[in-house]
Amino acid sequence: MSAKQEPSVWQGFKAFLMRGNVVDLAVAVVIGAAFTNIVNSVVKGIINPLVGAIGTQNLDSYSTCLKDPCQVGADGTVKSGVPIMWGSVLGSTLSFVITAAVVYFLMVLPMSKYLARQADRKAAREGTKEIVEVSELEVLKEIRDALVAQRGSGHDER
Repeated sequence: MSAKQEPSVWQGFKAFLMRGNVVDLAVAVVIGAAFTNIVNSVVKGIINPLVGAIGTQNLDSYSTCLKDPCQVGADGTVKSGVPIMWGSVLGSTLSFVITAAVVYFLMVLPMSKYLARQADRKAAREGTKEIVEVSELEVLKEIRDALVAQRGSGHDER
């Protein structure tokens, strides 16, 4: 009686963790969490003061009241009315745009330029290799033709 042996849960978990995508994803999450702190600091330290020069530094305070009287507590709880808190949406949107711009210009763009240079170098190496192979083939053909010519001239002399 042969029973098909199924992998243990531990073996399956180990195989899952050893996949390259899982490790890459874990690294991306850790770097993303650290990067979020940088972006939040840029928004708090640079963007909010620039916006504060026009209005208030706290974008969360920008709102529109749909149903009067609108009263929002200091902790953000709505006491009366129906406020639309568009300032917090604007702040989150600015954070997203800044994050996307920094990721693109500091990570994606340089990496794609690097990969393009690598691909060009590889193509150039392969092109050189093909030229060397072709010239070796040409030399071998010339040697063959010379040997055939020698044999042919050697038969004529006998």
